Amino acid sequence: MNRANEIFAAELDAIRQAGTWKTERRIASTQGSSVVVDGKTYLNFCSNNYLGLANHPAIVASAKAALDTRGYGLSSVRFICGTQDGHAELEAAVSRFLGTADTILYGSCFDANGGVFEALLNDSDVIISDELNHASIIDGVRLAKAQRRRYAHRDMGALERELQATQSSRLRLVVTDGVFSMDGDYAPLDDIVALARTYDAMVMVDDSHATGFVGPSGRGTAERFGVLADIDIITSTFGKALGGASGGFVSASSEIINLLRQRSRPYLFSNALPPAVVAASMTALELVDRDPGRPAQLMANALRLRHDLVATGFTVAGHEHPIIPIMLGDAGVASTFAERLKERGMFLVAFSYPVVPKGQARIRLQLSALHTSEEIDRVLAAIIDVGRELGVLAS
Repeated sequence: MNRANEIFAAELDAIRQAGTWKTERRIASTQGSSVVVDGKTYLNFCSNNYLGLANHPAIVASAKAALDTRGYGLSSVRFICGTQDGHAELEAAVSRFLGTADTILYGSCFDANGGVFEALLNDSDVIISDELNHASIIDGVRLAKAQRRRYAHRDMGALERELQATQSSRLRLVVTDGVFSMDGDYAPLDDIVALARTYDAMVMVDDSHATGFVGPSGRGTAERFGVLADIDIITSTFGKALGGASGGFVSASSEIINLLRQRSRPYLFSNALPPAVVAASMTALELVDRDPGRPAQLMANALRLRHDLVATGFTVAGHEHPIIPIMLGDAGVASTFAERLKERGMFLVAFSYPVVPKGQARIRLQLSALHTSEEIDRVLAAIIDVGRELGVLAS
């Protein structure tokens, strides 16, 4: 083994010793309320398939039709020869859906967040970011020359102090997740918008864990808080509620979107979205409008399980969202909890440092509109059983 590999092997051993080793479970089925792993069927409570659209017949049919009529891939970036009619149609559909002037597509929301800040902001500007924002926002911010400031999670007093301290800047951009994926809590966008307008700042929201099912018509966190028209930049994904495949976007003013088309490196240097993903994503947006029962069922499932877990004695983070973290504290307990649930046929994942802060290890449930009452009963019973086994709950 050469010196470099010896160093890397030692780093891998450190990850194992820390108990944060990530394993990939190979699913031999479609993504649904249950999955098949190693020949065994598990109830699936760790997927982002919120609306259950990942294998919806209409979405699969759209993808198949696009393969027949538009091919498998474009073999090009958008500005060379990678733009089909479907790309423009999907961008227009997203803009209509969110009520924005224009939209630009990316390979993922990670790419979208990685391509915004550097393209729009310079060293005369300031980015003010919630301390628990997604890794893609953190990485995107690092690429920009703008000054970087953070505020304590959802702390509006801290945000206002940062806005007051940066008033001499050319532009200030407040950026936040709409829903924080590890905690299942919402950014208080009504308060953020009010502060931003008071101090002449812009607001950007990554709404990946809300687009399609949060808000009265599924337009996301900003709709939930009544400020959809007041958000300057929305980034989100087709890879969660909207079909669960891949693809992301930025939706904003025509000036912002046109500037991104000229400068945003992940857009300029990445292949265009495959035609099948484009067509399927169009159908997913249509289904959100045609089938409001799915978001309603999803939220009913989430409210019911949250209530029952709290009533049983668990500490549950978050607010009225299908991300439901059970706070356990100890990383070893969380890991054992997940393994015991797997033994009972439940597919969940434990999260511990460095994914979450030290001392805040947890099991994170994610519900789908596909989950039945009987399946929710089963996972609740299994969680209670394991909680008592491990001393998390009183016997």
